[in-house]
Amino acid sequence: MSLFHYKIQNSAGKYEEGEIKADDKYALNNTLKREGKTVIAITDITKKKWLSFVSFKFSLFSRITLQDKILFTKNLSVMVGAGISLTRALELLIQQNKKVKLKNTLQILHNDIIKGSPLSDSLNKFPKIFASLVVSMVRVGEESGKLAESLRIVSNQLSANNALYKKVKGAMIYPICVFCTMIIIGILMFIYVIPTLLVVFKDFDIALPKSTQLIIFISDSFTKHTILIFSLIIIFSISIITFSKTQSGKHIWGSVILHIPVISRIIKQYNIAQTTRTLFSLLSSGVGVVESLKITQDVLQNSNYKKIISNAIESVQKGTPLSKSFIDQPKFYEPLVGGMIMVGEETGQLSSMLNEIAKFYEDEVEQATKNLSSIIEPLLMVVIGGAVGFFAISIIAPIYSLTEVM
Repeated sequence: MSLFHYKIQNSAGKYEEGEIKADDKYALNNTLKREGKTVIAITDITKKKWLSFVSFKFSLFSRITLQDKILFTKNLSVMVGAGISLTRALELLIQQNKKVKLKNTLQILHNDIIKGSPLSDSLNKFPKIFASLVVSMVRVGEESGKLAESLRIVSNQLSANNALYKKVKGAMIYPICVFCTMIIIGILMFIYVIPTLLVVFKDFDIALPKSTQLIIFISDSFTKHTILIFSLIIIFSISIITFSKTQSGKHIWGSVILHIPVISRIIKQYNIAQTTRTLFSLLSSGVGVVESLKITQDVLQNSNYKKIISNAIESVQKGTPLSKSFIDQPKFYEPLVGGMIMVGEETGQLSSMLNEIAKFYEDEVEQATKNLSSIIEPLLMVVIGGAVGFFAISIIAPIYSLTEVM
């Protein structure tokens, strides 16, 4: 007899878990099924029980990443396209995946499909995992009988968004790391280096420059009130992070980032590419214009662009061409965007035009991120040089005054 930890869904739809002894996991699985329970997971905890249990609990809270969702939609598309039934395809994915949270989610999807629910309705039960973009495109695929094609488009869309996001994120990491390193080095200098250099000045009655007095004040503050200052820094950081998650904070941050030199252009191009790529994927799958705009609004993160899409929804519902909403916002969407969308509307090739715009701006973002380091490095050198020069002048100037007194 071995000891097993089980997680099940009872007939009422509630989840239960516990420990039970059985000959093997297959016998336990059959016993639970005969009792009318849906088995989510069974784990052997006879050996190294504590390690197994902790690992199981930890995996329950593991995050389902974007890469997991890309692989899920891609693999499901391939299997459905090859003629494998949806239930069998989900069974294979459940066996293949090792993440407990993902396995649990797929198991629930599988159970719903067996009961006759559409896949889109099952996906809609997990809004934090599967965005409205995924749900809507799967629903269109089910209604049109082209589920495999819709899943393939979803996978491509998620992959494109992921690749674009990684490029922008990668470009931001270098300057942020350098900036944070400068701040840390500066704080350490104020605490450990500056006091030893400036203690001499305090023993002599000489007039110190304003810059030197400022450095002494900051250094004294850090050395005498270290815990207080670091506590204030932590509280301030937490407050900023918390505020940035509010609606007002998101709007302010979205506006600020669009006015930062060099970076602002990349952010604008990124949002243009994301807007047009999402609209292309949805419209080419057969989703209506208004519904596509609503989903695109959810996909976009910058509040300014969300507002523009919200206005576009209202305009399109009143009969205004989609292109006008973009043409009227040249600060956020370059004239090329509105112009090409107008041509697409006039020629009946809107999806194709959106695809071309997306490709163009994705290439622009890629090139801009490659060039960013060569642009940022001189600016960082100027900032670092200015900081070093300020410290040097603030320390050297009193030394000259000190030699005159002596």
